[in-house]
Formats: sequence, structure tokens, C-alpha cells
Amino acid sequence: MAIAWGVEALDLTAYLARVEVPEQKPDEGYLDRLYEAHIRAFPFETVDALLGRAPAIDLPGVQEKFLGGRGGYCFEHGVLFAAALERLGFEVHRRLGTVGPPGENARTHLLVEVVLDGRRLLADPGFGSGMRRPIELRDGAQRTGGGMTFGIARVPRGRSWGWELRKRRGQGWDPLHVTHESEVYPVDLVAGNHFVATHPDSVFRTLLVVTGFLPDGSHASLTQTSLTLRTPDSPTRHQQLTPSDLDLWLPRLGVHLPEDDRALLHKRLAELSAPV
Repeated sequence: MAIAWGVEALDLTAYLARVEVPEQKPDEGYLDRLYEAHIRAFPFETVDALLGRAPAIDLPGVQEKFLGGRGGYCFEHGVLFAAALERLGFEVHRRLGTVGPPGENARTHLLVEVVLDGRRLLADPGFGSGMRRPIELRDGAQRTGGGMTFGIARVPRGRSWGWELRKRRGQGWDPLHVTHESEVYPVDLVAGNHFVATHPDSVFRTLLVVTGFLPDGSHASLTQTSLTLRTPDSPTRHQQLTPSDLDLWLPRLGVHLPEDDRALLHKRLAELSAPV
């Protein structure tokens, strides 16, 4: 039974104009190009959750936010990117993943699986890892770009199996998350989004995270107190941030807040940094 995701609500013309990619034949080269254009156009950011809001994850709400000068986290990215792919003729499956140790965390990360010529490819637009291309869902698969290498491993999860996305660090691998095979329905995203945005145990209720790309190709990762810049063939750079620095860096990374929200964000960060 086909799952109704309402992809006809997407303004495909506006989306393609925003990512600056024309419509083309749905092949792997076009998927690579569209994926990188998406993650460069739209940052990963957790501002709404930090302010105690569950962001809209219906397609009209997501595209209004993204095309209006913001980014978001995995549910938002996944909803938008999957809809664009379906409208462009790709075979798409939404998948949920687990971030962190198995059995301790829920399936609250949304990913997009694309099937091309019998090959399954994993797109991860809403994690902020800096992975520049989708990667094949095949045990031992690797993909390198922007000075970073990612890999896939098939791993046991209880009585079933999952796909672990890993990032190369030195001679070893850092696990990022595990994608599960089960079918995903719109109500699953509603439940996951509610937990991630509002539950007191959610890390995004207390931590500002923004990641994105700068014009020189650097990948930037920002929290309320620090900035990390990764540029291909250059040492990773770290610097501390002040509240005034945030006002400079957020729009640089594509997070354009109205004045009221900017004031609320500073108030919330001050509350979090205050002595208990």
C-alpha cells in the first residue's frame, strides 16, 4: 500500500531555484548534485527546539520555513528532500535511525533511501555531518568528499539488522547512527518530532547546534559557545564564541531570525548558562 506523503504540495520550481539546480533526468549523478546543493542551501539548525517549539514537519510548513531563509533538523530536511526527489521521479523510501547506543535511544532520526538501478543509496541531509554525497547501503561501502570519509556497516540490532553510518577518524571509525529497515509512516515523524523538540531529555532542548557550508567550501559547526571550521587539506580550526559572535555567524550559516526570535534565543542561552 502506497503511503500518502502529500508531495504534490511542494513548490518544486521554488525549491529548485533555491538550491540552484535545474530539473534533470533522475540518475545517480543528478542525485549527487541535488543532495550537495540541498545541504549547502539549507543549514542544520536546532533553534526552534531550543526555544521550546516543535517545528512544523508537514510539507507546506517545512517549505515555508526553508524557502523563507531558515534551516532545520532531520525531520524537516528529510520531509523536504524526499518530496523533491519523488517529484523528480526518484524511487524514495523514508527511514528512521537511532543516534547513540542501541536500546538507550529511540528511532528519532529521519533519513532518505533512494533506489537506483537496483542499488540502495542513503541520503542524510538532516544530520549536519558534512557528508557531501549519498552513500550506498552496502556493508563496507565508503565515500570520500571534502576531506572526510564515511562508511557503511551492516550491524545487528536485536533480532534484525541495521545500517551504521560511520565517519573516518584517524585509523578508525566513529559511529554516527544506525538506519533501520522498517517502513515509516507520517505519524512516526509526528511522534519523533514531538520528543526531540519538547522532551526534557532531548539534547536539542539545551544545546544550540548549527552546521552548514561557507562560500569557500568550509564546513562549519556551531554551538552556543564554540565554532569548528573544517576545510579540505587544512587543519581543523576551533574558536570560542560570545553572544555577539552568534549574531554574526547565524546569518552567515543561513539562519535568518526575526528580531523577536533573536532576542528570545539570547534570553534562552543566558538562562542555560546561568549558575544553578
